[in-house]
Amino acid sequence: MSKQKGDFAENKAVLFLEERNYKIVQRNFYAKKLGEIDIICKKDNTYHFIEVKSANDYDTAINNITKSKLSKLKRSINYYLQLNNLDVAFCIDAIIVIDEDIEHLENITF
Repeated sequence: MSKQKGDFAENKAVLFLEERNYKIVQRNFYAKKLGEIDIICKKDNTYHFIEVKSANDYDTAINNITKSKLSKLKRSINYYLQLNNLDVAFCIDAIIVIDEDIEHLENITF
């Protein structure tokens, strides 16, 4: 996926979240050697760490969230929490963007 398409999907995801009263805390948090968290937001005292995926079809997008990707994401989240000295409730979400369609999958686990 091109950076332009990825940026479009992330911008669309941010608007989607803001319309649903999520407060965007940070975008594109880069954890040294661990990976990146696309969107960090907060709603009802819960932090949501969001992986944004976009593709030509839903199956391709969802299948791009691999066990390895999720493992890196969890390590990045732990780094973020430690770095910011946070002891908070949190979950990992995915937002799938296919053209104009968007789907928010909350609290994903594999």
